[in-house]
Amino acid sequence: MNQTASHASDPRQVMHSIIQRIATGPELSKDIAREEAYLGMKAILAGQIDPVQCGIFFIALRMKRETDDENKGVLDAILEATQRVTAEVDEVVDIADPYDGYNRCLPAAPFLPVLLAELGVPTVNHGVDKVGPKYGVTARHVLQAAGVDVDLSPEAAARRLSDPALGWTYVDQARFCPRLHDLVPLRGKIIKRQAVTTVEVASRPIAGRRRTHFVTGYVHKPYPPIYAMLARHAGFDSALIIRGVEGGVIPSLRQPGKYYWYQDRGEEVEADLDPRDLGIEQSVRAVPLPEGLPKSERAGDEVAIMVDVAATARAAAAAGLAALGGEKGATYDSLVIGAALVLHHLGRAGSLGEAADRARAALDSGRALARVK
Repeated sequence: MNQTASHASDPRQVMHSIIQRIATGPELSKDIAREEAYLGMKAILAGQIDPVQCGIFFIALRMKRETDDENKGVLDAILEATQRVTAEVDEVVDIADPYDGYNRCLPAAPFLPVLLAELGVPTVNHGVDKVGPKYGVTARHVLQAAGVDVDLSPEAAARRLSDPALGWTYVDQARFCPRLHDLVPLRGKIIKRQAVTTVEVASRPIAGRRRTHFVTGYVHKPYPPIYAMLARHAGFDSALIIRGVEGGVIPSLRQPGKYYWYQDRGEEVEADLDPRDLGIEQSVRAVPLPEGLPKSERAGDEVAIMVDVAATARAAAAAGLAALGGEKGATYDSLVIGAALVLHHLGRAGSLGEAADRARAALDSGRALARVK
């Protein structure tokens, strides 16, 4: 039995042992077992560890690079702390867009669940109000600007998902995993991305009775196999991992791209995507920020271009509602390509082109608008 496991009854000794091994420099740091990562993260979520040691735990894991077992252990603790609900529908699509939001374009993805619901696919979106490293415009901001209740309990969100007249929902991390959400201030002090940023998207707060499908985005090449591994570990029956603008689930509207998928918890497969094959001809990669939109500056942060969150959320909400009503443009095309990828992945259409045509027909009908509130 390793030293950490032998001291599992004392969270402080567990963390002491972990830090001794993972924070010893670029050549001497050692990996820890999945059980140890679980015990360490569990103790952090329980508020049993000093904040300084919490920060060291996350930074040291990041500096030496987290292993699959370490990520699984952190996710195990998060899953254990998550209030998970099964909705009264057979299948659920779980969309995990970037928790830290967008700051270079208007996000269209917050309205993708609405369109998918109109297409007969119950869909849940989850996120937070704000978190680093980007502190951008999140799905919560946009949906709140559109008049949607973004503070539902997991049980209420599941009921909304199961309502045939609605068929989609948003649930916030503050409601489905409050202990994890309590770490947001600490994560802001850490500044850089850490293990929680990677694994929290796989928390799976609402599942289907028979199958649950994971949809997320990425930018950097190492992440698709990591997300696929985490999705399998969390129990997702299938996964769709899209190279999207700002790491979201909507790919570029003008450039060929890639996505990865697996079915029945099998190995992930790489696939190519060209927007032109879906009938999309755009001169922009994503929905551009409107001219004259106020900017916001955050002292000491030279990484992100800050937008005024409230103003950008209102602009994104207006664009999304217009697209759901059939108004053509970049938001409309973003919803088409996002819905097409999901429909094709679920086997609801024989090709991406056919799936895109179904998405356009649903948007042009304007019926999805009635599902927003």
